[in-house]
Amino acid sequence: MAYTQTQSPLVGALLRPLADRWWLLLLRGLVAVTFGFLAFYGPGATLLSLTILWGAYALADGVFALWAAVSGEGAETTSRWWLAAVGIVSILAGLATFFWPGMTTLVLLMFIAGWAIATGALEIWGAIQLRKEIDGEWALILNGILSVAFGVFLFARPGIGAVALIYTIGVFAILTGFFYLALAFRLKQYKTPA
Repeated sequence: MAYTQTQSPLVGALLRPLADRWWLLLLRGLVAVTFGFLAFYGPGATLLSLTILWGAYALADGVFALWAAVSGEGAETTSRWWLAAVGIVSILAGLATFFWPGMTTLVLLMFIAGWAIATGALEIWGAIQLRKEIDGEWALILNGILSVAFGVFLFARPGIGAVALIYTIGVFAILTGFFYLALAFRLKQYKTPA
């Protein structure tokens, strides 16, 4: 359903700020796809390189998510707390990788798995809230489900090798990026005219 001026102002409390800043979601998608392709480009990368690359991705993703959550007017920000939580979790995860770059593959794997489950659950919740205002929120729901499934897979298969880990993370990042891109272009349709 498209937002119209005859609807209650509360209906657009979540949609309007996200639609007006659709390009932030586009940037998150581009960063994710770029990270995914870089992971495939250098599968023989050392753990330190993977850690730094993943930390940069999580930090950038968190900054864009937090920016999208707090950029808006007054009370509307309260309806986007889940996006702020995703941003904070991602920023903390990114910073942690820079403070402990020498962590083992297993620790990195568990760290990424926990981050994926936490952000995925928050995105599913946010998509359910967004569903009240927009059709086609499926991209965020699928991304949340993909994120939770990815985290569960990593917890269930901790013994996979570093190269398999790089490829798994690369596939996850590319798929996540495409879902973000799809949602960004969907939100762009609801942007407030200038």
